[in-house]
Amino acid sequence: MTSTVSAYADKIKEMSMLSLLCSCFHKQPHPNLLYQYGDLEVKGLNKRTSGQSFEVILKDPDQSGDKTEPNFLPSPPKREVSLEELQKRLEAAEERRKSQEALVLKQLAKKREHVQEVLYKAREENNNFSRKTEEQLIQKMEASKENREAHLNALKQRLQKKAIHAAEVRRNKEGQAELSG
Repeated sequence: MTSTVSAYADKIKEMSMLSLLCSCFHKQPHPNLLYQYGDLEVKGLNKRTSGQSFEVILKDPDQSGDKTEPNFLPSPPKREVSLEELQKRLEAAEERRKSQEALVLKQLAKKREHVQEVLYKAREENNNFSRKTEEQLIQKMEASKENREAHLNALKQRLQKKAIHAAEVRRNKEGQAELSG
């Protein structure tokens, strides 16, 4: 009795919750077959720790004895295609390819023109910037030169004043030296 209970407990652990519920309502055990269509069978395998696993079985259509199954996707009727029709299709496909190629070339030409316009504008802006920068640099250099010249003139004036003052001091000393002695 205990071995039966333990075997039953092990079986319940192996079953999925859905299978367990279904087994409560159906007296016959549910087969592992999940889906069957034509010559295709999908069977669920024991659940693994990584998730549910399935087995897909493809039967040989000649060996399947079940021809009464409904065919939901009918195959298109086979019709013979003439050599002329194939040639027309090839020519139409070639025309489509050529028109697509022409369209792509036209788009590329437009993009190329746009890129050239952008490059031209960028060059103009770069030239304008360079010209403005050069003009500003020249103005700064001229202003700097003028500042230097003004500074030098101021120094010269101070030196001339000092020279005049020194000459007066010498005259005064010579005058005092003559008076004193």
